[in-house]
Amino acid sequence: MATGIIMADVDGLTLTDDDKAFLANDALGGVILFKRNVKDPAQVRALTDSMRAVNPRLIISADQEGGRVARFRDGFTPLPAMGRLGEIYDDNPPELALSLAYDTGYLMACEVLAVGVDISFAPVLDIDGYSLVIGDRAFHADPQVVTALSSRFIDGMNDAGMKATGKHFPGHGSIAPDSHVSDAVDTRSLDKIWGCDLISFKNNLTKLSALMPAHVIFSQIDDKPAGFSKVWLQEILRDKMGYDGVLFSDDLSMKAAHVAGDVTARVKSAIDAGCDMALVCNSRDDAILAVEFAKGMPDVPNRFGKMKSVIPTWQGDLTTTCQAFAHYNTARDNVLGEFFNDIGRQDERDPTNYI
Repeated sequence: MATGIIMADVDGLTLTDDDKAFLANDALGGVILFKRNVKDPAQVRALTDSMRAVNPRLIISADQEGGRVARFRDGFTPLPAMGRLGEIYDDNPPELALSLAYDTGYLMACEVLAVGVDISFAPVLDIDGYSLVIGDRAFHADPQVVTALSSRFIDGMNDAGMKATGKHFPGHGSIAPDSHVSDAVDTRSLDKIWGCDLISFKNNLTKLSALMPAHVIFSQIDDKPAGFSKVWLQEILRDKMGYDGVLFSDDLSMKAAHVAGDVTARVKSAIDAGCDMALVCNSRDDAILAVEFAKGMPDVPNRFGKMKSVIPTWQGDLTTTCQAFAHYNTARDNVLGEFFNDIGRQDERDPTNYI
């Protein structure tokens, strides 16, 4: 059995008996939370505690990037879109944006850890280019500015006790189609990608505990999406770039992943290419098929255990629990003061489940 290689999800705010039976599977290594799983901080912490009671090995994750991609809203501190940091970088001395990037990463990590979630899949290292799905999820259009801001964001995450996951390797920002709903093909050469989109990944590689590859086909390099490609994940990332961190697949339910076949074929393609954990989201039937398929796969050494975090003791509410983090109050005041003085100025709610 391939132990712990599947990450899946649950439907509600609390666990059902079916959820508990499903989460107890040895092939399941992680759970990802979506907006449907979130009411308020206390409820999220109760949910994650109940998940660990069923299966203490689980890595619990979410997408708490900021801006329009934020699973945790009511009762949590709002976070700006990363593109807002890029705007500040352009219009002020760089030190201001770099300091705010650190505070934003620290603040995000504190509140996510406080409600029992090990990792937020962040930061986005794509450039703000032509992509319909990236946009202001990216820090900037210039990969060197993306490097600078994301590096400080990662420092903030790490100092709060959370490992960083860079996405979407080797870059989703320069291709227009949204891989959640369409096939995405980038026709540029490796040299052009290496000299642009890959810069922020290369420059942050030693700080990144994990990467998430894109469901984008880079047709001059391979005919498979990067997340299914041994060329990208083994030859380029592992061998040429020397990366030895965790690789999470992007959600295998996304349209661009269907090129590999049914869900079991997608799981096999992702793991065979070099992913450590395969995400199968928003379909319990598919997740069950994936778990059963994983039981027949050979077990291999994995890296994903390093993504577990130390979760603070719950103190009855989010703010009190976050006092365990030394820089929390300062980071929160700085982020609120810079981005949210004008109440309602930035309400970026988005119903989609982007990863």
